[in-house]
Amino acid sequence: MSAAALAMVLSAAVLHAVWNLAAKAKHGDSYTFVWWYAVVTALVTAPVGIVCVVQHGGWSAYGPALVWAPAVSAVIHIGYNLALQTGYDRAPLGVVYPAARGTGPILTMIVAVAFLSERPGWWALAGALVIVGGIVVTAAPGRSPGAVDGSRLLAGLGWGILTGAFIAGYTLWDDHSVTALAQSPIPYFSLSAVYQAIFMTFGLNRSRRRLMRDSVKTNWPVIVSIGVLSPAAYILVLTAMQSEPVSLVAPLRETSIVVGSLLAWVVFKESRPGRRLLGALLVVAGVALIGG
Repeated sequence: MSAAALAMVLSAAVLHAVWNLAAKAKHGDSYTFVWWYAVVTALVTAPVGIVCVVQHGGWSAYGPALVWAPAVSAVIHIGYNLALQTGYDRAPLGVVYPAARGTGPILTMIVAVAFLSERPGWWALAGALVIVGGIVVTAAPGRSPGAVDGSRLLAGLGWGILTGAFIAGYTLWDDHSVTALAQSPIPYFSLSAVYQAIFMTFGLNRSRRRLMRDSVKTNWPVIVSIGVLSPAAYILVLTAMQSEPVSLVAPLRETSIVVGSLLAWVVFKESRPGRRLLGALLVVAGVALIGG
């Protein structure tokens, strides 16, 4: 993996961890909250996407795939965002986030190798596996029986695994879009963000519309943070996918789980710093193998 792609994916991991910490802090209805940050994301990215399209010869230069491919991505991302936020409502971040970010790359790598004919080198593959091992060490629950209630643990694992399935889905589809369909990451993501806001608007029933004002008043700093950090992180990932195999990019971006876990320890005073440090060191070793 090139140094530029490595830097992009690791930067994306930090941004992703930060916006997930912000998402955990939200209050009120999850659907309305997700709709608000979908709208902010669309407003932030759409002008940039339009400029890119104009600079590169207009709409005709991208082909019809720019119309329908981002719509497919939008549907999968909506499922991801709602599953993730529901998980955060029902269980600790320390359960949901590791389950989601750990499941996603495993499913992605299996599909990419089995069906997309990707063949990463042995050292790179070993690095990916070491990263996954580091994620497991970092995310493994402690032995204290009172740490997490059993029902909340199961809910967190369930919603986390469902979120991970959506992660694998949009990772593989978006990789196909920016490689096989030759879509430029910024216009592609921008239109996907617009589609997400439009599609989610159809789900704003009367009761949710009544909550919109309170949601934005209570959560506006979090909404703005996610609306800026989330697209920045994912555009970096899409750009890296244009030059590197998805079976390497997907596990490497999951270093966000280590960043998130360490930030949760610092910010929320979560326990087991020693295990988190060991997991972080394993991930660093895996990154070194991939980067070499």
